[in-house]
Amino acid sequence: MNDAPHHPPDRTDDELARLDITVLLRYGLTADPGTRRTALIGDGAAAAAVVLDRLGTEPRSVAFLADTVRAGGLARAVELPEPLPGTEAAALVREWLRAGAELVGGIVADDTAATWLRSVATIIERKQLTRARGRTM
Repeated sequence: MNDAPHHPPDRTDDELARLDITVLLRYGLTADPGTRRTALIGDGAAAAAVVLDRLGTEPRSVAFLADTVRAGGLARAVELPEPLPGTEAAALVREWLRAGAELVGGIVADDTAATWLRSVATIIERKQLTRARGRTM
């Protein structure tokens, strides 16, 4: 049993959905561990998950994209004709990938982006499982 105290989220889904994920990626992907990286991995991943979940994106699609970024890098992922299924989701994530690829952060940025995308997929999956159980997240 988890005895850790439950802390309510600092932001609502609507507040997260309004975050500028592109900016969080630009400043967080190549930042040393600290505030900017924490903002990207924390609020940025949650925000991306809210937006993509609202577009009906399946977590396995985001996880597959994460694996693609890890294997080929952000520059290769930008070239994908459809990085995620669905016109809106594909356009949005292409913008995010482009923001990361423009940094020329090399393998470190690619790995951070892949880890971030995997986090996004996990959050989407948790949201869907919670909804399926009749609760909101």
